[in-house]
Amino acid sequence: MSIYLAEFLGTTLLVLLGDAVVANLVLSKTKSNGAGWLAITIGWAMAVAVPVFIFGPISGGHFNPAFTIAFAVIGIFPWNHVLGYVIAQMLGGVLGGILVYINFKLHFDATEDANTKRDVFCTSPAINDTFSNFLQEFIATFVLVFTVLGFANSKPVSGLSPLIVGGIILLMGLAFGGTTGYAMNPARDLGPRIAHFLVPIKNKEGSNWFYAWIPVVGPICGGIVGALFFKIIF
Repeated sequence: MSIYLAEFLGTTLLVLLGDAVVANLVLSKTKSNGAGWLAITIGWAMAVAVPVFIFGPISGGHFNPAFTIAFAVIGIFPWNHVLGYVIAQMLGGVLGGILVYINFKLHFDATEDANTKRDVFCTSPAINDTFSNFLQEFIATFVLVFTVLGFANSKPVSGLSPLIVGGIILLMGLAFGGTTGYAMNPARDLGPRIAHFLVPIKNKEGSNWFYAWIPVVGPICGGIVGALFFKIIF
């Protein structure tokens, strides 16, 4: 299987599963409505781990432009694959968001609050402050990339890597998720944000494009600095 197809399908699955968890918890008339933040963090952790199990042996299981670019910067991923990976990841994010809408259409229709509907697809800050929100995404992704590289450097037992990555995502959500929703991944946020813009959601309002650059630029910058910091130390 093409490495680009693997990144496309893996990111599609990641966004589909992760956003579906959010949809189950926040949309009206679902059986798990209101289950809480812990359910979201556990769900997102597994949403990352599952495609890593499936597609990691093929493409490395990036599913995140921040990883792809950071790895290329420190020389552990070839630059000639970066553009293809990022395009595949972004398209996967869009498709994953569209599939979430199709699956939960009746519940989107039953939900009145437009912001709640948008929050299924993409992140938004608990407190709007451009500098702080950028810094929060920067720090979270710095820690994520540094930690993933650290675990890889320790050479974990074969087959455990996806579970370790899922555990890291769980910890990131519990530690940093309450500020901006811990995007840490441009494809996970911008891809489904584009899907939100495209799909015909009942009583839809804007896709919050004013904020959209933060979960793209913040994770990329944080990931690069986290990778460089790891390389300096190790």
